[in-house]
Amino acid sequence: MGLITPDLGLIFWTGLVFLLLLFVLTKFIWKPILTSVNARAQKITDALELAEKTQAEMRALQARNENLLKEAKAERDAIVKDAKETAVKMVEDAKNAAKAEANKIVDSARVTINAEKTAAIAELKTQVAAISLEIAEKIIRGELSSDEKQKALAEKMAGDINLN
Repeated sequence: MGLITPDLGLIFWTGLVFLLLLFVLTKFIWKPILTSVNARAQKITDALELAEKTQAEMRALQARNENLLKEAKAERDAIVKDAKETAVKMVEDAKNAAKAEANKIVDSARVTINAEKTAAIAELKTQVAAISLEIAEKIIRGELSSDEKQKALAEKMAGDINLN
């Protein structure tokens, strides 16, 4: 029965040792433990605040990066659009220049053709006149080969002169 009902002396000494242990713990160990627990709690609180600040900064950076990306895309699109417009303009300018050059060449060819045509017509007239003179000369020689024909022609011409 000794275990179930302890002696008064055992209770006294157990209580005294407990109080002594409680005093030693309170005096020397409790304060450093509380200080370290409070310091750890403060570090955890500071770490949580830093994490929240970092998350807020990351969100701000992400938003800024998205804005920069949108601006870069818009600038890229503008550059591509300008390049396309410039290319189209250059092609149109080249086409217009080619048409103008072709028109100049055609006009020059027309002028050259007209000049050569006029020269050919003049040369043809000269040759026709020369041939006509040759033919007339041959006909007149054939007609005037005899004296009688010459006299008849002279009289006929004289008659024509008097009539005029």
